[in-house]
Amino acid sequence: MKTIGLIGGMSWESTVGYYQIINRTVKEELGGLHSAKCILYSVDFQEIEECQARGDWDKSAIILSQAAQSLEKAGADFIVICTNTMHKVAGEIEKSISIPILHIAEVTARQLLQNGIARVALLGTRYTMEQDFYKSKLIQQNIEVLIPNEQDRAFVNDVIYHELCLGILSAESKAGFLKVVDKLTEQGAQGVILGCTEIGMLIQNGDTAAPLYDTTEIHAKSAVLYALEQ
Repeated sequence: MKTIGLIGGMSWESTVGYYQIINRTVKEELGGLHSAKCILYSVDFQEIEECQARGDWDKSAIILSQAAQSLEKAGADFIVICTNTMHKVAGEIEKSISIPILHIAEVTARQLLQNGIARVALLGTRYTMEQDFYKSKLIQQNIEVLIPNEQDRAFVNDVIYHELCLGILSAESKAGFLKVVDKLTEQGAQGVILGCTEIGMLIQNGDTAAPLYDTTEIHAKSAVLYALEQ
């Protein structure tokens, strides 16, 4: 079993989910008392969020590169960045280490293709929805990407930072998210990517007719399969 290096804390609320899913999946795959070999480096999200707000992606890349280097020195065989948004600097992080990064958008695209999804909606932070670093990974696989309108993007982003990252789950926000999902489905989305690792805390499959692709679950399970590859 390879050792998984987790860069977490963005936010720690969703990093908890990674740890649970990874260990549960190892147990399902191997049985008995097996659990994952993993090392967690949890950053201070306040520091990262301030970099995001200022557009100082270079500084955030340095912080996360240092985390990745620490994980590599500690014995990690590959890196999992436990957030969608900070994959914006995945390329810079990868240049700083000699072990691979399991990219969240790439494994999500693989899942979509396996399920025959050619047109998908993307929910996430405004950076993930509006910039190309994430969407391009999907488009390269000939997957068309829809995003909410400007007002709905602002709503989704606000709930992520001011509620979900603080562990706040409100019925009002859940209803608002499901309305956004319905609009995107009406526009022809065959599925919806929960492209922020906290969104799966608020809405899940069964809440809406549209299939939801929880990137936390996809990424964490993909990490286990990669760790167990021979």
